[in-house]
Amino acid sequence: MALVELRNVSKIYRLGEEEIRALDDVSLDIEEGEFISIIGPSGSGKSTLMHILGCLDSPTQGTIKLDGVMIQNAGARELAAIRNRKIGFVFQFFNLLPKLNVLQNVELPMIYSGISGKERHRRALEALESVDLANRARHRPSQLSGGQQQRAAIARALVNNPRIIFADEPTGNLDSHTGDAILQLFRKLSQAGRTIVLVTHDPEIAAVTPRRIEIRDGKVATRVDLTLAGLDRVAAKGAPAL
Repeated sequence: MALVELRNVSKIYRLGEEEIRALDDVSLDIEEGEFISIIGPSGSGKSTLMHILGCLDSPTQGTIKLDGVMIQNAGARELAAIRNRKIGFVFQFFNLLPKLNVLQNVELPMIYSGISGKERHRRALEALESVDLANRARHRPSQLSGGQQQRAAIARALVNNPRIIFADEPTGNLDSHTGDAILQLFRKLSQAGRTIVLVTHDPEIAAVTPRRIEIRDGKVATRVDLTLAGLDRVAAKGAPAL
């Protein structure tokens, strides 16, 4: 059984008498431990697809099964609980709170889970160590480089041990060398068994994943299984430490 199963999913918006299909009869599976990308130009429907996969929105039609549970009819509160327990997010602009230090930012998802302060501290430090950022735990986001801020955001996504991580244009606010280093980090996490979905408009970013799903006009245009040569391309660049 796949970790995520979408069947005939559509997202329809209505403007007056006009019907806009942001997603149109999409079916796909994501297996546990997969490292995949969802690629498409602006307006293609890839962000809508990520929002539905990530329980940020619900489909108009179709079914979604996440970790064996049907969730297409879940209410807002139930979706929020699923996101907190099972899904991690990494965004282009990091979304770190400037008044909190790095450790406190990483602890935030656990506060909503009702985890004790001592356990939050332990798990946040463990997550920071996994992205080689424990030595910056007491720094504010403004004291970090862009790459370090993104690593802090990745640690925050990892801290609740989610079943799947969505990274939405995670290198879009970084220079190319730092972006390659972040992609190497995702590769490392994937090799450790994490399920990771990169959402991007950039074919070079998508090329680092073994499987690519292309979205155009709200439909799955192609499914491409890529060799590990795409991953080796990033590693061969010798991306710097962040």
